[in-house]
Formats: sequence, structure tokens, C-alpha cells
Amino acid sequence: MASLNVGNLGEYLREQRRNAQLSLRQLADAAGVSNPYLSQIERGLRKPSAEVLQQVAKALRISAETLYVRAGILDAERDRDDVETRAVVLADPSLNERQKQVLLQIYESFRKENGFGTDADDADDAATAQDRPVDAVLDDVADAVRGGIPDGGASISGRRPRTTGGSDAGPQQTAG
Repeated sequence: MASLNVGNLGEYLREQRRNAQLSLRQLADAAGVSNPYLSQIERGLRKPSAEVLQQVAKALRISAETLYVRAGILDAERDRDDVETRAVVLADPSLNERQKQVLLQIYESFRKENGFGTDADDADDAATAQDRPVDAVLDDVADAVRGGIPDGGASISGRRPRTTGGSDAGPQQTAG
């Protein structure tokens, strides 16, 4: 297998793993990837997805952004805000995994709509949601949020759910 152009990612990962005093197997287990796959990354034979890099960075307790730059996924200056936004969403302990993914889908849809879609190099690693219209993603958000709103809570639009009268106006006053 020919070596891919992933900069010095593999060497850097090996160095960080050794500094953390972890075996390849220990890091693979901590990151939730297979031992052979991690070995191939370290040897420069595989280009990992941003998600795998994030898992490895978390296991090594280093910046995922650093790994993204070394893997050629991220231009250090140009995409910093995008990566930071994603990292904040993914790190939020108050959100479940489905909610995190839906938020990232919305974010990516808006970026694409505004002409800031993903690069061609990592398009195969990007979520398929970025090819969906924003309205479709927002429908997913509504579905995801419905289960998390207590009865009587506000809807996504900020309004209270409709009552049987079909009006958002609230209780009607009666004369008398």
C-alpha cells in the first residue's frame, strides 16, 4: 500500500502516544478504533476521518484541531472557527448524541447555503446531511426536540404548542 499524503500525522500520533505512555492497543481501545486501523494511521497508510481524529485526540488529551491540521483536513487559519464550533457542540455534556448530530447537520446546511461547504478532499467523510435542504434538516430538529420538551413547553419557534382551537393566541376571553 502506498503512503498517503497525510503530512506527518502518523509520526506525530506515535510520538504523542509514546509521551502518554500508551501502547497502540491501549490507545485504540480508548479511542474506540481497531488496533490495526490505528497502526495503519500511524504508518501513514490510512487517512482517518475527522471523527476518528477527534476520538484519538480525546484519548490522548490533545487538541483535535492539531490533528486536523496535521492530517490536512484543516487549514490552520481558515477553518479554525468551524472546528471550534463543532468541538463545542460535540463536547456539550447536556446534549445527547442525536441532538449533537442534528445541530451539526443544521450548522453544515447553513454553511453550505452560504457558500462555505466542506472541501472536496474530505467530502467523503462529511455527513450526508450537508446535501440536504435546510428545511429537511430543520424537520429533523423538530422531531429530535419534540421528545425533549416537557408537556406545555415552547416549540422550536418559541411559541407554545397549538391548542385544540387551532390558534396560537392563547385562552380566549369571554364576555361577562
